[in-house]
Amino acid sequence: MDTYLTVWFSSEGATPMEVTRRLSKVGFKEVQGRYDYSYSWGRRPSVEELLEMGDMVQKALEGTKAAFKMETE
Repeated sequence: MDTYLTVWFSSEGATPMEVTRRLSKVGFKEVQGRYDYSYSWGRRPSVEELLEMGDMVQKALEGTKAAFKMETE
């Protein structure tokens, strides 16, 4: 399974390059298409793991004024 992020940037916050740098430290890779970033689990994650991933993304984006939507398929 993969987790996907859609990110909304603020003109008053961090640049897209800075957001990408922060998300790559969490393990996300930038992609083109429907989503902006993806994380490959290689297996089916538990709900707890997904919530922990959401916490890590929120912490990584703290102070950037960026918002995100997370989906796992």
